[in-house]
Amino acid sequence: MEVQLTNRQQHILWATVRHYIATAEPVGSKALVEEYDLGVSSATIRNVMGVLEKSGLLYQPHASAGRVPSDSGYRIYVDQLITPSETLGREVEVALQKRLQWEDWSLETLLQGAAQILATLSGCISLITMPQTTRALLRHLQLVQIEAGRIMLIVVTDSYETHSKLMDLSPIPEETQRDSEVIDRELQIVSNFLNTHLRGRSLLELANLNWSELDQEFQRYGDFLKHSVAELTRRTHAPTATQIMVRGVSEVLRQPEFSQLQQVQTIIHLLEEEQDQLWRLIFEEPELEDVGKSKVTVRIGAENVLEPIRTCTLISSTYRRGSIPVGSVGVLGPTRLDYESAIAVVASAADYLSESFSYFNP
Repeated sequence: MEVQLTNRQQHILWATVRHYIATAEPVGSKALVEEYDLGVSSATIRNVMGVLEKSGLLYQPHASAGRVPSDSGYRIYVDQLITPSETLGREVEVALQKRLQWEDWSLETLLQGAAQILATLSGCISLITMPQTTRALLRHLQLVQIEAGRIMLIVVTDSYETHSKLMDLSPIPEETQRDSEVIDRELQIVSNFLNTHLRGRSLLELANLNWSELDQEFQRYGDFLKHSVAELTRRTHAPTATQIMVRGVSEVLRQPEFSQLQQVQTIIHLLEEEQDQLWRLIFEEPELEDVGKSKVTVRIGAENVLEPIRTCTLISSTYRRGSIPVGSVGVLGPTRLDYESAIAVVASAADYLSESFSYFNP
């Protein structure tokens, strides 16, 4: 259930989270009065903190202690109470431009360098996946009439894999309807035309072609082809786990949240031995229509499905080749995290890698 907060409650929650992030100590009303200009008395702050605790946004680790944010409290803080740091975002871009020379270095070396910069600026464990390199190329395409108004698109890739998509053709006006043999010949002409113009291209390229540029005689097939190829692209470009560049582990594990040896061991085991599980979490399925600035995903505490990091925050985004997501950028740290900075760092790094990825042709 969504929690509706008053302006005062929002302000006190914001101050509580910020103070806890800075000190790692449970927060009391006296500390907020001394550190923040909240314009209310200590008694009022205590009352509001009590309301926030009943709402599940704060909790007391001990009966005599102050309060700390819960996962739900951090979620409201991230979604409603902060704006990612534009200043730090620019610093990340400048640092990447200054230290990484895309024209001269290998791709792996560059991503390792970017991971180190990301870890240094965020104070978290940085995670950057190697890009997806599998690209199915079109070897042959065939349009076949199955029955009246039903057409199958058959695609054979350069690895001789065959994929098909069955769809309804848009209705043909009665006055222009043609018999089955005529449609078969028409489909063969279209197939020959497409094979001539598209053979050897990757399905990712085909999914983003401007189909309106087809000759007018083939316009009737435009929407059918566009949607069919896009669907086949999603099937054949199912992402497979690749290596994850990991940096910044030693610094983060010094945080008080990681004082228990067993917790540290489970996180290190995940990072070293079970990267495929982590990879599937931070690399989201490609969204072919989602183009523009990188979208940042923030998973807080129990929102993470992997048990070793359910006391952590994972912030991630994807970097792209054109409009296609090919890799991911992320940071992993305690839930007591400088979210404004971490979100800005991840977003800027993803945007920079997307912009610079045109130097490479994996």
